[in-house]
Amino acid sequence: MTVQKDLEGAGDCGQGLTRDELVALVGDLGDAKIAEILSTGATAGDVNEAIAWAEAESDVMGKLGKRLSGSAARVYDILMTRKEIEPER
Repeated sequence: MTVQKDLEGAGDCGQGLTRDELVALVGDLGDAKIAEILSTGATAGDVNEAIAWAEAESDVMGKLGKRLSGSAARVYDILMTRKEIEPER
């Protein structure tokens, strides 16, 4: 998942992202995950931070003692959940 983008001012003023803004950041993860992320009220900064952790680009943050919290942590958890395997028919 290397679709990390900046949306100038989008969702960073204490307001959550729109669906289109979120899809621009993470790509189309499917309606369920998109809705779940939107329900966190995450900002573009929160989503970008979660993406960085998900891509393991955050080794420096971890060494500095920085931990994910709040919306960024919830978004990370959502990004890292595996899609449910559909039962065979």
